[in-house]
Amino acid sequence: MNLLLTGSTGFVGRNLLLHVLRDPLFSTITLPVRNKQRLLQQLSKEGIERLPSHLSLCSVENNCWDLEALPEPDLVIHAAGLTFSRTREPYFETHLNGTLQLLKLLPTTSRIIVLSSVAAAGPTPEGHMLRHDDDPVAPVSWYGESKLKMEQELLKQYSQRLLLLRPPIVLGPRDTATLPLFKMARGPLRIKPGRALKHYSWIDVDDLCQAILRAAQSNWTTAHPYFVTSEETITDLELIETTAAILQARGITLRIPHGIIQLISSIADRIPALHQPLQSLGPDRVKEILPSRWVVDGAPFRRDFQWRAQRGLCETLTETARWLDEQRS
Repeated sequence: MNLLLTGSTGFVGRNLLLHVLRDPLFSTITLPVRNKQRLLQQLSKEGIERLPSHLSLCSVENNCWDLEALPEPDLVIHAAGLTFSRTREPYFETHLNGTLQLLKLLPTTSRIIVLSSVAAAGPTPEGHMLRHDDDPVAPVSWYGESKLKMEQELLKQYSQRLLLLRPPIVLGPRDTATLPLFKMARGPLRIKPGRALKHYSWIDVDDLCQAILRAAQSNWTTAHPYFVTSEETITDLELIETTAAILQARGITLRIPHGIIQLISSIADRIPALHQPLQSLGPDRVKEILPSRWVVDGAPFRRDFQWRAQRGLCETLTETARWLDEQRS
């Protein structure tokens, strides 16, 4: 099978690349990359000093995908995306326009798996324990709106060969976005937004990769988005304190009212030096911090694809801590 994989230098795509390189199912793997040197450095850190013979690189710049003279893909896994932006337009340019530009170049025989997000659907509806596939969508952020618009346009044009997957919080090794969590957990004071507990669905990145590959080998018959999640639900306090326990860190967790979190976000948005270290508190993504419940129903995907997540939170965070330690050494 010829595979085209996007987002191979990002968190999920990078982990997925390591999986597909070991999978004999894929005879050729094509990677569109913006930064070839970054990819080579990442592979080198994984012990891959030379590009495997069945791996090909092509360039992508400003949503222009250079796929000429490459094997026609039987399967496309589109994992590329934009996680943080201070303005609305880049989300839509990446998730909507970039995805449409890519899919226009594909042969009509290619099957397509696109990673969306729970953010496209929005938090759990008020008074409900779970968000289900058929609940009305209500994204609360630009990020979520752009993912939803992407889903809607793809379903109009490619529904016969499209599979949309909506993971929730994804945790695991190679995620540099969790570095602030681990830094905070090591310190004497840990910050939890809001006084009440917040409940979340989540998934280990290795479990997500296994779910994607299980789907890749299946003949799906529906294009509606699937939530792909662990059956285990976590709270924000559990995430913070489990991380601290793994690091054997002593400290206290302080519950900060939402108003103060929003004030910090507003101040950080005005100070360029704080944009990168506090990107998770940017003006858009802070909107996703405020709802108290992001719990979704992953049973339809588990049933239709005969898949189940294997990893628990402690195991995932322990592996992430080990990976972060290796990066510092």
